[in-house]
Amino acid sequence: MSNSNTAGQVIRCRAAVAWEAGKPLVIEEVEVAPPQTNEVRLKILYTSLCHTDVYFWEAKGQNPLFPRIYGHEAGGIVESVGEGVTDLKAGDHVLPVFTGECKDCAHCKSEESNMCDLLRINTDRGVMLSDGKSRFSIKGNPIYHFVGTSTFSEYTVVHVGCLAKINPLAPLDKVCVLSCGISTGLGATLNVAKPKKGSTVAVFGLGAVGLAAAEGARISGASRIIGVDLNSSRFEGAKKFGVTEFVNPKDHKKPVQEVIAELTNGGVDRSIECTGNVEAMISAFECAHDGWGVAVLVGVPHKEAVFKTHPVNFLNERTLKGTFFGNYKPRTDIPSVVEKYMNNELELEKFITHKVSFSEINKAFDYMLKGEGLRCIIHMEE
Repeated sequence: MSNSNTAGQVIRCRAAVAWEAGKPLVIEEVEVAPPQTNEVRLKILYTSLCHTDVYFWEAKGQNPLFPRIYGHEAGGIVESVGEGVTDLKAGDHVLPVFTGECKDCAHCKSEESNMCDLLRINTDRGVMLSDGKSRFSIKGNPIYHFVGTSTFSEYTVVHVGCLAKINPLAPLDKVCVLSCGISTGLGATLNVAKPKKGSTVAVFGLGAVGLAAAEGARISGASRIIGVDLNSSRFEGAKKFGVTEFVNPKDHKKPVQEVIAELTNGGVDRSIECTGNVEAMISAFECAHDGWGVAVLVGVPHKEAVFKTHPVNFLNERTLKGTFFGNYKPRTDIPSVVEKYMNNELELEKFITHKVSFSEINKAFDYMLKGEGLRCIIHMEE
């Protein structure tokens, strides 16, 4: 199964444990049990912080589950594999993904869907599927998992279906950002909106996901990429991602969809919404050009949010679509996104604005809470 001398044994290592909601993470020594059936234990080399980690760590609107090890955007190397794992071995380079691909369910067998029945994201579950137990403990007490990845630990155990095996030459400190947010935005454009060369694209929300959507539009050869954000300080930095012009809804008395329609002679060809604000979703749809315009929703709204628009907007031949993880199947598709980076088609360095050592992980939370930068890479070995 594995040539490493730790295979089959409990590993003691450092992990950043969230003991309670909103309180700084504490670096603790944890015990990581060996992988069970269809599981893989990996050594995390780099992880980065995504807003989803912060959202569930704050636990304002969700079921609080503590103590927990957060983290889901990461890159690592397989240490050992459990029974039944055939397509990974010790030493393989992998990106863990918060959703999965079992390859057996109706979704996995469909060419259109990436929403695996077995492994799709579950933010409430804090244990492994095979036996309903955690692989992490401190002095015999379980520490819960997060979205099946828990990458804020030097070693973690993940279901084989949630690991993308990637090119071992790819630098993990760069491509780790492809395991969540960047792929989500990029795929929303490349796989769902599919703008034609020379087309106009509007992107709502210029955080990391929105800028990845803009990067997808840049790669597609869009002639105009209009960035929409309430924070004008984001505009200058967005130019590096291909954004050509900016609209701040606060600067206008009219609804932003009308402003965009005027700028574009009736609306944009493609519109991508990356905020999760339902008003922005409606604007993103209504600013799409009649006859051919397509709007894609990426942002996750509040539970009570309701999308309201006049049905005539559909009858006038606009299309509204949604996407999950950029419509990428984790195991099948993510390796090829890594190759886009390796072939210099896709730029990742510009998404990485901060770097901290593992012992300083709370700094990464501070940056995100202050809205500073895009992605902060956490180097596990420091």
